[in-house]
Amino acid sequence: MIQTILDNDFYKFTMQKATINLFPHAIVKYQFINRGKTKFPDGFDKILLENIKEMQALKLTKEEKQFLRSRCYFLDPAYIDFLAGYRFDADEVSVNQQDGDLSVFIEGYWYRTILWEVPLMALISELYFHITGEPILPENVIQENADQKMKFYQSLNVRVSDFGTRRRYSYHNHDKIIQTLKNYAPNTFLGTSNVHFAQKYDVSPMGTQAHEWFMFHAAKYGFKMATQFALEHWIDIYRGDLGIALSDTFTSDLFFKHFDTKFAKLFDGVRHDSGDPILFANKTISHYKKLGIDPTTKAIVFSDSLVPEKVKEIRDFCNGKIRISFGIGTNFTNDVGVTPLNIVIKMVAAKPEGCNWVNTIKLSDSETKYTGDPATIELCKRVINT
Repeated sequence: MIQTILDNDFYKFTMQKATINLFPHAIVKYQFINRGKTKFPDGFDKILLENIKEMQALKLTKEEKQFLRSRCYFLDPAYIDFLAGYRFDADEVSVNQQDGDLSVFIEGYWYRTILWEVPLMALISELYFHITGEPILPENVIQENADQKMKFYQSLNVRVSDFGTRRRYSYHNHDKIIQTLKNYAPNTFLGTSNVHFAQKYDVSPMGTQAHEWFMFHAAKYGFKMATQFALEHWIDIYRGDLGIALSDTFTSDLFFKHFDTKFAKLFDGVRHDSGDPILFANKTISHYKKLGIDPTTKAIVFSDSLVPEKVKEIRDFCNGKIRISFGIGTNFTNDVGVTPLNIVIKMVAAKPEGCNWVNTIKLSDSETKYTGDPATIELCKRVINT
């Protein structure tokens, strides 16, 4: 079900390069979190493990290597050569199941284990629907629905990207959806977070960094300094490229305290992934104005549970005030007539070089998205005074 090593989100590769350069000795743990409390069919763990072992045969092809060199100039030749030699190691993943409850853990060097999260989630999602066999809409209806959404976004004069790998219904459906979205490139459809489909359909791979980048920095430098060091290190590696900063790992309020004139000028904009999007947009616009920066020269990428009505509401508020685009996930790749799984895989602990194990957590701007050890979450709240 995972056919290529590039069937993964772009930010996994950009972060992997950064971890190799800056934190080659760091060890981390990830955990599968079943937010929706889905019960998995008997034997699901064994089938999942078989598919995980099959992923060990994946390797970068010459054509994929050339694509990365030509389209992703900020990924240096040394990193691309490293990726050509990279292989998934199934020993880094442990899977268990009891009474329908699925348990998945990943542990190992950060620069290696970082690539597991997205394809593993896509695999869990596709396997679940394949085994349960829930009826879905006809394929032509699914594609027609995607086409109608794109016509609506086109009428709003907004730009959207596909961010739907992690909880897609299937690889096949994801492929068909990208075929439909490609018809609206380049003005309405900007590209996809999935590097494989970016290559297959000659569109831009989209993404920068994820929450784990900031979560690890908190384990190494502490909650108060994590955001500043995470942004500084991103600049050190990419020198102004990949300039959208994720804003909500330890609440956007703390983020904007560190997002000073230097960062605000160097980064092209910010990504919203939790909390009220209108409040966040207003906060972002006000922050740029306070720093003497014209908000219309900057951007917000919205990526939190987007549906057409929500996109319109955001567009109507932001129109003429700040540049915007939208990263749309499950509403594109798993809008087939079933209830998508509400699952995530998050870093839960880190062991930076020379340090003991530290629990890693994420607050976000929505309490329902808090992730990690409850005691560490409460400690973080006290430390950052939120």
